[in-house]
Amino acid sequence: MNLTSFGFLTLAVCLAITPVSSFGAGRTASSTESETATQSDEKAGAGEFVAEDQTPSGKFLTATEIKPILGATQGSWVALREWDGQDLLYFTHLEAWRCGLHAVYYTMNDGEEQRWEMEPCYFNTAQPNAIKAEGRVPYTNFALGSAQKVRIRVLYDDNSEATAEFERASILMN
Repeated sequence: MNLTSFGFLTLAVCLAITPVSSFGAGRTASSTESETATQSDEKAGAGEFVAEDQTPSGKFLTATEIKPILGATQGSWVALREWDGQDLLYFTHLEAWRCGLHAVYYTMNDGEEQRWEMEPCYFNTAQPNAIKAEGRVPYTNFALGSAQKVRIRVLYDDNSEATAEFERASILMN
């Protein structure tokens, strides 16, 4: 068994034994595997996208390839940092797996859902998921202490969705 096979086997075992409800205090999660856009009539989502081919590439470019990873790491989708008198909400983890996503949406507290604009996937390169961060930052900012709860909704490129909600304390970086 080579090292790559061992890594995938380890991930598969972890996914098989990890309960879905083990996100820790202040973290809740739910997933819906809707293969159609039926849930998107009242909000932005799958209705504006066409489901993409899910043939595995081995480069983690499809929902089929990244869904198990994002499912296992849902508690790390976002992070919150107090910096220079502001709350900074980081999307770095989702940016790293963006090649199997159509879109990422966030709702701060009970406000309006916003779309997080990710940099493109660099399909024709050796590192399609590379984060170049040219002219952009992987976070958005809010008034210090104002970010109390955030809801994240990811729309995979097969048009299925997953959501997670986080309380401030559960994503606040020390």
